[in-house]
Amino acid sequence: MAEHALVSTIIPVFNRPGMVRQAVESVLAQTYRPIEILVVNDGSTDDTPKVLAEMQAAHPGEIRVLNQRNLGAAAARERGRQAATGAYIQYLDSDDWLLPNKFVDQVAALEAHPECAIAYGISMACHGDGTVFATASRRTGERLDALFPALLVERWWHTHTPLFRRWISDAAGPWLEYRPEDWDLEARMGALRPRLIHCGSTVSMQRHYSSPDRVSEGSPAAYLRHEALFLPRLYACAVLAGVSPECPEMQRFSRWVFMRARDLDGLGETKTAGQLLRLARFTATENGLALHFYAGLRRIMGPGFSVRIAALLRGILGSGRPNESRRHARQN
Repeated sequence: MAEHALVSTIIPVFNRPGMVRQAVESVLAQTYRPIEILVVNDGSTDDTPKVLAEMQAAHPGEIRVLNQRNLGAAAARERGRQAATGAYIQYLDSDDWLLPNKFVDQVAALEAHPECAIAYGISMACHGDGTVFATASRRTGERLDALFPALLVERWWHTHTPLFRRWISDAAGPWLEYRPEDWDLEARMGALRPRLIHCGSTVSMQRHYSSPDRVSEGSPAAYLRHEALFLPRLYACAVLAGVSPECPEMQRFSRWVFMRARDLDGLGETKTAGQLLRLARFTATENGLALHFYAGLRRIMGPGFSVRIAALLRGILGSGRPNESRRHARQN
């Protein structure tokens, strides 16, 4: 094989000794070299540190284990990003895995298209027992040349699907500690208008299963509060990416923001709900009367009453919810 640039893979892990072994082995099985694997142990309390030490001892030239106290998956990924030395960056959660051709195919795509900053391919999805239920998960089988406008309403690939040039990873900045941290990072990348290239092959596997340590099993109210921080940032990134105010994705985004404002009113988070409602009205070119009607009732009757009225508007506005499976593990 001709000499290629180093690919750095960053894997955060908390208390998953069996799964992380499979994830690391999938990177070691890559037909591409050179590689480095940075496994960030996020304060594991079981046999995970022992498993990591064994793998590092067996592959000292390719595996580095970084230890930190339990800070969460985003902080662990950021620790790995700061330590990575590769020209390409790959993120991989400890419960998923890569196919052996991933790096060869995606690096080749980027080398053939120097104008592109991100390569991606098809990701499959399977149940916990390994049974495949989607040969092309989300929109990974489609050939999109930009993250936006699709990213405005859905995270249309998985964390392990893309391979990033180092410069786009660095330019996007750090992983943040509120959810959805991966979507936020990719939105910041999208604001820089990078071009994408599809490598044309299947490259990774997404595992779906139920576990109490997953964020999707956690507090819906906490997620709503985090989403209230995220939505204005997502909109700003879309604007920087040149998304048209009239495009269908922007109107779905406006409905999504309105519904989150309604949900937050129901939680008594009236100030934050009011901020989101203003964003929903600003971005809406459809159903504007319904939004103004709700805003007017809210002023007159108060959020507690207007939230009940908002339920009647669901038939007009729809749920506004993006096509996001919300697979955000508490610790990866």
